[in-house]
Amino acid sequence: MIIFAIGSIPLILVLGNSMLIPILPKMKTELGVSQFKISLIISVFSIAAALAIPILGYLSDRFSRKAIIIPALILYGAGGLLAGVAAAWFDNAYTWILAGRIMQGIGAAGTAPIAMALTGDLFKGGEQSKVLGLVEASNGFGKVISPIIGSLVALLFWYAAFFVFPVFCLISILLTIFFIKEKKTKKEPPPVGKYVKGLASVFKTEGRWLFAAYLTGAVCLFTLFGILFYISDILEKDHQIDGLLKGGILAIPLLFMTTASYITGSKIGKKMRLMKTLIILGLLLMTISFSVLVFFEKLVPFFSVLVISSIGTGLVLPCINSFITGSVPSDRRGFVTSLYGSVRFLGVAIGPPVYTALMAWSRTGMFLTTAGLTLIAALLCLILIRVGKKKTSKEKSDTLFEKIQLT
Repeated sequence: MIIFAIGSIPLILVLGNSMLIPILPKMKTELGVSQFKISLIISVFSIAAALAIPILGYLSDRFSRKAIIIPALILYGAGGLLAGVAAAWFDNAYTWILAGRIMQGIGAAGTAPIAMALTGDLFKGGEQSKVLGLVEASNGFGKVISPIIGSLVALLFWYAAFFVFPVFCLISILLTIFFIKEKKTKKEPPPVGKYVKGLASVFKTEGRWLFAAYLTGAVCLFTLFGILFYISDILEKDHQIDGLLKGGILAIPLLFMTTASYITGSKIGKKMRLMKTLIILGLLLMTISFSVLVFFEKLVPFFSVLVISSIGTGLVLPCINSFITGSVPSDRRGFVTSLYGSVRFLGVAIGPPVYTALMAWSRTGMFLTTAGLTLIAALLCLILIRVGKKKTSKEKSDTLFEKIQLT
C-alpha cells in the first residue's frame, strides 16, 4: 500500500497534461483561439511547475515530503476546479482556464519529484530501483489511461476533464495520509547557507553527468508530448478520428512505454553499467524510430514504427530516475530530484509550441530534428557518464553513486 500510495502521486501529475491532449482540438474550436494559444494550455502548466519545483524541493528537504505533497495535491485539484467552472460559466473562459492551469502547475511541482525523493528516503539498494521503476510505470500508466479518460469524459461536455482532477487528487491525498509514514529524524534542518553550500558541492563533483541526465529526461518528455500533440492533431484533421477511439489510439505508444518502464525498473537493481547501456540503447532506438517515421504516413505502419521510440523511452526513464535519486544524500535529495522534475516539465512545456512550429515548417524536418536531438543526448550520456569502482572511504554514503567515477 505504501508503494501504491507513492505511485498515485505521479499518476495524478500525468493526468494534468495527457488527459487534455485528445480534447485540445475541440477546446480550440469551443474557445475560438489559435493553435498556438491552445498549446499554451499545456505549456503554462509545465512552466509554472518547472519554476516552482526547486522551491518546493528545498522546502521538502527542510521540513518533510508529506508536508509539501498534501498541500500541493490540494492546490492541483483546486486549479482543475477553477478551470472547469470557468469553462462552464465565465465569459473570458480562456484566461481563467490558463489561471487554473498555472495553479495546477504549481501544485504539480510538489507531486512526482517529491515522490521520487520520498522513494529514495524509504527504500534502499535494489529495492529502491525497483520501486522507482514502479513509480515511472505508474507515471506511464497514467499516460496510457489519461487520453482514454479525457476522451471518455469529453463525451459528456468538452470541459468535463477539468472536474476529474479534484476527484483523483482527493484519492491520492487520502492514500498519502493513511499509508505513507515518513521516518522521523531528530536532526535540525540545515541553515540555508549550509544547504546551498552542500548543493554547490554536489553539482561541482557530479555536475557533468547530472547535466547529461537532466538533458536526457527533458528530451524524452519533449519528444513524447510533442509527438502526442502532433498525433492528436493529425488524427482529427487528416483521419477524422475523434472521441474514445482517438484516446485509445493515443494510448498505444504509451502502453509500450509503460510496459518497458516496468520491466526495466524491476531488472536494473544497482547494476550501473546496465543502466548506462540501457539509457544509450533507448536513445538510439528513439533516434532510429524518428528517422524512419519520415517515410510512413498511414496509421498502422506509422504506429508500428512509433512504438520503437516508446520502448526506447521506457528503457531510459527508470534508469535516469535511479541515477538521480541515488546521487546525493537524503538531506539534499529533494532539491536535486526536483530540479530534475523542473527540466522534465520544461521539456513538456516547450514540446507542443515547438512542434506547432515544426509542423507548419516541414513534417520531414520535424522528425529529423527530433532524431538529431535524441542522438545528441545519447552521445552526451556515452561521454559524460562513466562507471567505475568504489575507491575511497570518503566516497561511502547512502547514495547509489558511491560506485560511480565521473569524467
